Amino acid sequence: MGKIVLTEFISIDGVVEAPGGEDFKYPNWTFEFDRGDGERYKETEALQATALLLGRKTYEGFAAAWPQFEGELADKYNTMPKYVVSRTLTDPTWAGTTVLSGDLAQDVTRLKQEVDGEISVAGSIQLAQSLLALDLIDEIHLMTSPLILGHGRRLWAETPDKTGWTLSEATVYGDSTLLTNYLRRTAST
Repeated sequence: MGKIVLTEFISIDGVVEAPGGEDFKYPNWTFEFDRGDGERYKETEALQATALLLGRKTYEGFAAAWPQFEGELADKYNTMPKYVVSRTLTDPTWAGTTVLSGDLAQDVTRLKQEVDGEISVAGSIQLAQSLLALDLIDEIHLMTSPLILGHGRRLWAETPDKTGWTLSEATVYGDSTLLTNYLRRTAST
């Protein structure tokens, strides 16, 4: 059985928009601080994933970039199964991509049953918010940059109810970059 792992670069004030260079007032804001061994952590995290689950915009960015690169991480991304949630994308060009265009809760629940291992949700703000609202996330990995951006799209939107989480890891990397990993609490924990 698979588990959904949400992984985000985030500011102290919860902004997740454009951490790596998209059109934004503060492009590349996550690179303003040395992450030290945090870079290796993020690479290992990606290599551990069995599949990617992405929103359309993030998928399009990944699909435009990763096929150009070489190396272990590029090989992983370019060959692993990829699932993109979209009602408008009909002909994905990135190898190994399946479009999920039905009911999100049903599609992701089925995906968790079919994929054995970690299903990584990277970025994909709207998808991440929807999965959180549907309580379909099993782990949250946040790499917090020590800055307040003041505006931009934030990860946390309203959800139908509260959920419980257990902090499983907290590590400071490089120049005050904080990694926190949370596991979803079940009714028995």
